[in-house]
Amino acid sequence: MGRDEIPPGTLALLILRTLSRGPLHGYGIAEHIHRISDDVLAVEEGSLYPALQRMLVKGWLEASWATTPNNRRARYYRLTALGTRQLSFERDRFERVTGAIARVLQEA
Repeated sequence: MGRDEIPPGTLALLILRTLSRGPLHGYGIAEHIHRISDDVLAVEEGSLYPALQRMLVKGWLEASWATTPNNRRARYYRLTALGTRQLSFERDRFERVTGAIARVLQEA
């Protein structure tokens, strides 16, 4: 099965959930989402970094520079307390919307 686009409005949720496990750099975030989704979801750089920047501005994330295990400099992102609250909000909204869609699809 190939890679599918991430549905609109869910990228922030996926990033926040990924970072709830601990700090990661951008490539690590994209790889985690790809791996956990069984290679279905692909997060492209052109979507990931603007989303991370928006979340930094909103105060959901903090970032700092560090060296990766491969000895490269990378910006590591981590959740703030506000980001943890936003994750809960985003997850609740996603479950509400997907539940409503499921009900419409199941209608006879």
